[in-house]
Amino acid sequence: MSDLTQLEYSRAQSTTTDGTSSDEARGLIMTVAQAADDRKAVDIVLLRVSEVCFLADYFAIVTGFSNVQVRAISQAIADQVEEEWQRLPLRTQGLSDASWVVMDYGDAIIHILKPQEREFYNLEAFWGHAERIDFSPTP
Repeated sequence: MSDLTQLEYSRAQSTTTDGTSSDEARGLIMTVAQAADDRKAVDIVLLRVSEVCFLADYFAIVTGFSNVQVRAISQAIADQVEEEWQRLPLRTQGLSDASWVVMDYGDAIIHILKPQEREFYNLEAFWGHAERIDFSPTP
């Protein structure tokens, strides 16, 4: 089977990267955004990247203003996703330094960055061709 055919086959067999439904992945990323907002994260950007890459279906990119806040946002996301979706992250990287924490849920990857790192790496521009998902925090 050629590489292109293999990629097409893989995509046809699964609507998301880890076998969950697209609606579930969208619900998960909305839970992530709400948990981040609850911990006062700012500039929350949700991207649907499933059409432009095979890493995940959704990315969340959020800003925290200190190492303590970045860790708190990460913990709030982990707790809320576990409570609502009974899922733990497959991997979490960056907690020791806490200037950029990445949480991988398979179908959703969450980036929690301090302002300097977010400006430097500019993930929104890198993934600018992905669809932005509207998020309005609930009071």
